[in-house]
Parts: sequence; C-alpha cells; structure tokens
Amino acid sequence: MLFRRRRPEGFFDRLRTALWPRRSFGRSFQYFIKRVLRLTATPHAIAAGVAAGVFASWTPLLGFHFILAFALSYVLAGNMVAAALGTAFGNPLSFPFIWALTLKVGNMLIGVETGVHQKHVNLEALLRHLDVGQLWEPVLKPMLIGAIPPGVITGVAVYVLTYWGVRAFQTQRKSRLAARAKARLRELAAARAERTADRANRA
Repeated sequence: MLFRRRRPEGFFDRLRTALWPRRSFGRSFQYFIKRVLRLTATPHAIAAGVAAGVFASWTPLLGFHFILAFALSYVLAGNMVAAALGTAFGNPLSFPFIWALTLKVGNMLIGVETGVHQKHVNLEALLRHLDVGQLWEPVLKPMLIGAIPPGVITGVAVYVLTYWGVRAFQTQRKSRLAARAKARLRELAAARAERTADRANRA
C-alpha cells in the first residue's frame, strides 16, 4: 500500500502520540479548528455538535462519550461529526483535571467533605471480582453530578465561540466563491468579446 509504514506503529508509539502529538499541540489544535470550520452544516448544527461533545467529555462514562455526545447532538439538532470532534476535549492530558474537578464539585453539591466518603472502596474486591458497583456512591455519583456545572458552562462557551467562528468562516468563504465566480464570468465575457472582435476583423 502506498505511503504505508515500513514498521507498524506499536502500542507505546500510539500512546506517545496520544500524549504528545508529533506535530506539536499548536499545529494539532489548528488542524482541529480547520476540521470543525470546514464541516458542511449550519453554524448552529456545528456549534451544537461540538458543545455536545465537550459536555459529554466531562462525564466519567468512559467508553460512552460518543454515544452521549450523539444523543445530545440529536436533541440539539447538532451535527454528528462535530459531536465526535468535540469529544476530543476529553483526552489523556485533560482527564486528570476533569476527574479531579468533577469529583470535588460533586462532593460539594452532595454535601460531602473532600476526601471524606461514607463508603470506602475495597480495591481487592474491585480488582478480583470486577465489582464496579461499589464505585457508584463514593466516585461515580459525585463525578456525574459534578460534571453538570462545568459541562454546561464550557458547553455554552464553546457553542458561542464555535457559532461565531463558523459563521464568519462561511461568510468569508461565500464571499471568496462569489468573487471567483464574478472573475470567471468577466474572463469568459472578455474572451467572448475578443472572439467576436476577431470575427468582425476577418469579415
């Protein structure tokens, strides 16, 4: 296959790329912005989709972020591709911050002091019997509740910024396309006039 790697990329190579992009974070962020701006949809659909993906990333439901983002995007009449791109807000670099903040906010809303839980997690039972249910009360419940305030705030902020950016980008693109179309028409008209003049001179 053309442009295929000579040596397949291993697990640690993919992990390193996820944690530290080869093209730097600045270029990766610029690529992400271009992908969002170039989507074919209305500004509201794109902005709502990205906002849905950002909100879903705040929840501790790892493995279900895409499903939650698609569901929220459907309710908000958003773009599904934009929703998938919005879930990039949750990544290996941002997850520690997201989890710490949502756990702290959730405990504050529930009324539990930080670091104090009514139920302790039995790590031996969790790892041996995969008893994930015991994580609900001390971890998952406060994280789900704590994800709502920052998820709504960042979702609204991202919606406004994305809507404004997409609308400005689409307006500029329409202006450029209209200018190109007018220039093309002028070229065709000039060429037609030149051909008419040549025929007249020959006659």
